[in-house]
Amino acid sequence: MSRGRPTWAAAALLVAVACGGGDGIPAPTGGEAPAVRPALATTYRPSGHAAAGDVFVHLFEWRWSDVASECEAVLGPAGFRAVQVSPPQEHSITPARDWSERYQPVSYSIDRSRSGTRDEFVAMVSRCRAAGVDVYVDAVINHMTNFPSPGVGSAGTAYTKYSYPGLYGPSDFHAPCTVTDYRDAANVQDCELLSLPDLNTGLASVRQQIAGYLVSLSRLGVAGFRIDAAKHIQQVELDGILSIVDSTAVAEARPIPYWFLEVSGGAGEALSPRDYFGEAYRSGGAADITEFTFVGVGNKFRGVNGEHVSQLDPNGAPGGQFSATAWGLMPADKAVVFLQNHDTQHDCGIGYRDAQVFRLANVWMLAQPYGYPSVLSSYAFVCPAGNAAGPPSDADGWTLPVRCASSLETATLGQWVCEHRDPYIRNMVRFRRTVAGTDVTDWWSDGANAIAFSRGDRGFVAINRGAATLAATVRTSVAPGAYCDLLTGGRSAAGCAGAVVTVAPDGSIALALPPNGAVAIDVTTRR
Repeated sequence: MSRGRPTWAAAALLVAVACGGGDGIPAPTGGEAPAVRPALATTYRPSGHAAAGDVFVHLFEWRWSDVASECEAVLGPAGFRAVQVSPPQEHSITPARDWSERYQPVSYSIDRSRSGTRDEFVAMVSRCRAAGVDVYVDAVINHMTNFPSPGVGSAGTAYTKYSYPGLYGPSDFHAPCTVTDYRDAANVQDCELLSLPDLNTGLASVRQQIAGYLVSLSRLGVAGFRIDAAKHIQQVELDGILSIVDSTAVAEARPIPYWFLEVSGGAGEALSPRDYFGEAYRSGGAADITEFTFVGVGNKFRGVNGEHVSQLDPNGAPGGQFSATAWGLMPADKAVVFLQNHDTQHDCGIGYRDAQVFRLANVWMLAQPYGYPSVLSSYAFVCPAGNAAGPPSDADGWTLPVRCASSLETATLGQWVCEHRDPYIRNMVRFRRTVAGTDVTDWWSDGANAIAFSRGDRGFVAINRGAATLAATVRTSVAPGAYCDLLTGGRSAAGCAGAVVTVAPDGSIALALPPNGAVAIDVTTRR
């Protein structure tokens, strides 16, 4: 739940504000919020995922049983490090059964959500781990639900906006106010985002309830957590929650979970990703942070306002360079990067509708070394008119089994797209791990929409986003020989399943790429 998400069902939220139920309203917490809020040191330890060349996939709104099967059949064999799953806790049931209901908790029970039952969740975690795939849970801990109120959750729990029997009552929430001013940290962290009741994480009892939920998932084998709306939780209070989870894991001889936090930034705002760098450090953990600015890469591939892919040169001139410094990005070893996530896909930026252009952008994202990439795998919807649409569901709004579209081009409304299965994406996952630890070298471009580069002596990629066939001779540091192009199939028992790329004795490659074409080779694809 990042800042500025008009993609929620706006009308429903307006009704929710008016229908707060008959429960008590939280009393003011006392006095004015401090002008200076407690800060957290920015010292951090890298998670190591960027350096290792890891990639994870977000199977947005998938059922637990389908995630388990995908781990075994696709994710494990393809080399994905982890799978992010939708929030497993009991959630509200909205009249339209839109996707936002998963981000509106009713309880921390995982007995039943739109993705399945507790038993199915436990089996999924076990099967994915056996397939070599970690499970990351999307954890919604900043707030509860506001719509409908009163209501009954997905597992049968009755609630009102500020009353959740056996879990929270009115005194566990901040006094109602609305997030309106991102220049004011107190407003951002202590008021209600989209009128959702804001948990008072300044209370030890609230922190313990949240930590208990996360610990219970960790004990089931969940390896990591995305903290939704982390920017809306005070840094020191969030660190207190993560510390309980980390210290419990250590005491029980389990691995400390991997954390990544949803924190956006903007000019003039009171809070930035850097304010959250130190989360989990004191308890021995590591917490990466979502780098929303990276999404702008999509504009280079779509040609928005005359932008082009040659502007991704890591050593280019001002305005034509991609680097952490040039783009104002956080350090590479701290960033979770993506071309789209479940929020930003509703901004109608680059996505499956761009078909081959989307493939090329993913090839570049997975070929360059910055950050820990996340690949969104979602379902087809009309953007922006259908932004609230939930996943493919039955007449009662319960999620249907995954049946993937045969390609990005053929995905139709209400169908699972399964972007991660596309060969241009799936086959680049192992490329990224193969070239880990190397820099971008041998950069070449035509000054417009064709680029080529090596990853040291371990791999090579060329992309032609232009409208004409690219014929050019470029250099690479990859050893001379014949290589099988990963994007058209890689190696096979008979040699190459698709195109052959030849590196001449002098280190040159004669490229002949069609419009919107690409090739990728690495040392494992040498014939």
